[in-house]
Amino acid sequence: MQLQVEIGFDQLVQLAKRLPKTQWKKLKEEVEKENVATSGVSELEELLLSAPTFTKKQLEDIEKNRKAINQWRTR
Repeated sequence: MQLQVEIGFDQLVQLAKRLPKTQWKKLKEEVEKENVATSGVSELEELLLSAPTFTKKQLEDIEKNRKAINQWRTR
């Protein structure tokens, strides 16, 4: 059985502030752990988006070279 409750941000903050210190530490660790996983994705995405790309001329040269190598191999 699953129960879903909608609470506002302010209510959530008030509930978190009422937690005992041990539970507060656990909550804080979990929240920070989740942020680390999320930021890793954005760093990877940033790296991939900033990576160098081939120009059309370079892609044409690669295709010509592949064709030449394939012809050489089949002879």
